[in-house]
Amino acid sequence: MAVQQIGILTGGGDSPGLNAVIRAVVRKAVAHHHLKVLGIKEGWLGLMTGQVQELDLEAVSGILPKGGTILGTSRTNPFKKPEGPQQILENLKRFAIDAVIAVGGEDTLGVAQKLFQMGVKIVGVPKTIDNDLGGTDYTFGFDTAVSIATEAIDRLHTTAESHHRVMVVEVMGRHAGWIATFAGIAGGADCILIPELPFDIDEVCEIIKKRQARGKTFSIVVVAEGAKPEEAKFEITQSDKVDEFGHIRLGGIGTVVGQEIEKRTGVETRVTILGHVQRGGTPTPFDRVLATRFGIAAVDLALKGEFGKMVALEGNKIVAVDLAEAVAKLKTLDKEFYEIAKVFFG
Repeated sequence: MAVQQIGILTGGGDSPGLNAVIRAVVRKAVAHHHLKVLGIKEGWLGLMTGQVQELDLEAVSGILPKGGTILGTSRTNPFKKPEGPQQILENLKRFAIDAVIAVGGEDTLGVAQKLFQMGVKIVGVPKTIDNDLGGTDYTFGFDTAVSIATEAIDRLHTTAESHHRVMVVEVMGRHAGWIATFAGIAGGADCILIPELPFDIDEVCEIIKKRQARGKTFSIVVVAEGAKPEEAKFEITQSDKVDEFGHIRLGGIGTVVGQEIEKRTGVETRVTILGHVQRGGTPTPFDRVLATRFGIAAVDLALKGEFGKMVALEGNKIVAVDLAEAVAKLKTLDKEFYEIAKVFFG
């Protein structure tokens, strides 16, 4: 049966560029193929509870530069809910949704893969500011997050130099150091700590002392939220609560690192935790273009009946990969980038 009506949802953490995907899907489906598009609110929660709205050209007019998502989002896992998957199947039939475009990261697309195995016609679009999703070179939202973090580092440089301080900047990155490393290189960080490589705090302090010996009275240390010292067997967290995908809220490693640096070097140290600032605001041109390309490609896959796939960036080309491949394992930082960053340590 040909696709007549497409549903689109955005799940997980918000990411700059989500609205660009929605706009592209609606424009391609409605204006060029005369299909109907239903926006599913609050991610998988909306598909379980039947929260949908029709998206026409007017509904997506002007949303390209806006951050967040006009559909809302949640971290709902239907497979953790009684009758969750069955409710989804019933609502797909109720609203005559022939195909679903799911925009999200590892958790959202992991659910998409399970639903595909249950017979749901589904296409994935990769979204995460952490850039840690497999199967694609880059995800939209990452470039914006790096740009925001880089600007913050640039601003902290001036106050660090004026006050002869160490500035520790904590950025997002639960399991992968993509943001920390790219922003650190772009912002001229003197040390970068990432989840992939447990760090020795004494080595961090030696880098700072080495700089002082050269007459450099300030230092910038960038720390990914998931970084941890070699001796630690746990992550630094904000609370013990976990979401429906089993994730603990991270945050605070920057404060721990800052306290240890000041105690061991005697240099006044300040800590800045960027947090959700990295997710917010208008997407960069790169993310707007990538998200637009992804949205158009997702509609093309649905119309060709290529379900169980995710659109992806390979080099400069948009390709299709199996959802199973995309969610099989996290994409950690390419060590080549960290080796480049280390040239500038100390």
